[in-house]
Amino acid sequence: MTRRLAAIMFTDMVGSTQLAQRNEKATLELLREQEELAQPVLASHHGRLVKSTGDGMLVEFGNALEAIQCGVEFQRQLHERGSRNDEPPLKVRIGIHIGDVEDRGADIFGDAVNVAARVETLADPGGICLSSVVWEHVRNKTPYAFERLGPRSLKGVLEPVEVYRVVLPWTTVQVPPLANGNQRLAVLPLANMSSDPENEYFADGMTEELITVLSQLQEIQVIARTSATPYKTTSKPVSQIGAELGVSTILEGSVRKAANQVRITVQLIDVASQGHLWASTYDRKLDDIFAVQTEVAEKVAGALRVKIGRAERHRLEDRPAVHPDSYLAYLKGRSLLYSGWSRDTLLAAKKQFELSASIDPENARAFSGLADANTYLGWLKFLGSRAEWAPHGRAFAAHALELDPTLAEAHCSLANILWDDWDYTGAERQYKRAISLNPSYAAAHRLYSDLLQDEGRPEEALREMALAAELDPLSATVLNAYVCILCRQGREDAAQPVIERMGRLFPDSDVYIASLAWWYYTKSDFPSCIRELERAIELRGAEGEFVYRPAIAWCRALMGERDAARRILDEAQRRTGRRSSEEGLAVGYAFLGDFDESFRIMLQAAEGHSLSFQMVRCDRRLEPLRQDARFTQVLKKMNLAP
Repeated sequence: MTRRLAAIMFTDMVGSTQLAQRNEKATLELLREQEELAQPVLASHHGRLVKSTGDGMLVEFGNALEAIQCGVEFQRQLHERGSRNDEPPLKVRIGIHIGDVEDRGADIFGDAVNVAARVETLADPGGICLSSVVWEHVRNKTPYAFERLGPRSLKGVLEPVEVYRVVLPWTTVQVPPLANGNQRLAVLPLANMSSDPENEYFADGMTEELITVLSQLQEIQVIARTSATPYKTTSKPVSQIGAELGVSTILEGSVRKAANQVRITVQLIDVASQGHLWASTYDRKLDDIFAVQTEVAEKVAGALRVKIGRAERHRLEDRPAVHPDSYLAYLKGRSLLYSGWSRDTLLAAKKQFELSASIDPENARAFSGLADANTYLGWLKFLGSRAEWAPHGRAFAAHALELDPTLAEAHCSLANILWDDWDYTGAERQYKRAISLNPSYAAAHRLYSDLLQDEGRPEEALREMALAAELDPLSATVLNAYVCILCRQGREDAAQPVIERMGRLFPDSDVYIASLAWWYYTKSDFPSCIRELERAIELRGAEGEFVYRPAIAWCRALMGERDAARRILDEAQRRTGRRSSEEGLAVGYAFLGDFDESFRIMLQAAEGHSLSFQMVRCDRRLEPLRQDARFTQVLKKMNLAP
């Protein structure tokens, strides 16, 4: 037996097993067509078809570059075929690896074959995945971008394998030009050049501050912090980042802080040419930090030939003086608030905001931060009864707006609290004001969308959620919410590419798995929905039981497994939970036909201001529940009906 180094490509036709069960003749026809398309492509790239695997192929190449080029060309032809509406679907996954193989007659064996076969399973339908060994060989030799998926444990392979995805040109996110002609900009996380790693929060805070300041410019659409953060440690080229975020320009730079002295270096890069549009370095005292941010915004606007309106210029130039220690405490608080919603993290954030406010009682943002930390702690039932925490949050937000009526984040903070008060008119007014002050405020668009769903205004809600997804294209939370609203409106086809994108971005995230489950639920594929929910629970652990288990009861009820569904719901009621569980329980009992229990739960939750309401209000399967006279009682309790 001879051993040699070879590049191995493994392919598999997606959905062939299920198709064969439904229509064997159609499956055989697709397999024949796949082989006919593949043969000339393999020949032109010197690929040897070792064998067919039923619905796929094992192909050998002399080098990795030819394997990649062949895989891309094959997928391109399949993509063009799929763009013709009269063709039945034909999608293939491709995996590529390099390693030693052994000849055994006309066949080959070895770890390289096994790894390529396992890597293939990680590819999207119509996509290509490859091992890091292949990536090392080709990364500087092809025009294609690669997305690192990280180390993956593969069945039958002892050590995890680093896997990459080929970003195929036709799958790159293309953001359509905005109707108003606005340009799209991303502010990448500023690098911390300080000797003290503790100053990392300052670099993160400055990034957020620049995003906020630039977002006030009406003619620039700025990508949200959530979607910029993943590029903090990336080695991806500007062209790839621009394609993934759908932006035409990128602002990047670094921060160095020593005592009260700050050096900020920033540069504006054109994605298409990768040339510098503008760059500057600022050596200032921390007291002058707002002036630096204002100057950066003005220079960016000038470089992009964007007009700054009178009101925008007034807000940029009329920013209050900053007390350095108060400002630093505020940035620490925001950094903690963004790092997670655990009890300890939220309490630590609250403590920093309290310190910021005590140092400078005129710092409006410190009070806005206090309102948010207090509200989140209250929502998660870490602060006792609502009567104890709600008045404090309302007072903090109102005081922030007294100090600075143009502070968008404070308007959003107040909107959250008014919504919790069932003051929908007041909350809507505050969300709209926040968005008018900061059009790129992704969180405000998402929250406003949820409020509009509560009010039964689905089309407006979809528009706001689409804007949130456009502004925050790498946020699992936003994309999940976008999938949910699309599915609730029966737009499963529009939801599918969003879910596929989530699968590429967060393949091991329970949020992605839950989105996939929601899609199966909408398609009435309840067994698949249950399977994905169980996966989500496994990934999230104890918290997943609380979040996802009631939805399994929905599926059981809709499948006619009434006893199993009731056992799940009754057990969930015995646990202490947060607001999201109450809606899930009410929906589950409604699907069992137990409207009495469903309305009991909803009315009790509405009384306690703890009812999440979007599914009850918008899901098409719950129309019988909404036709019940008691639904009006719930609406009245929530101030949604006269």
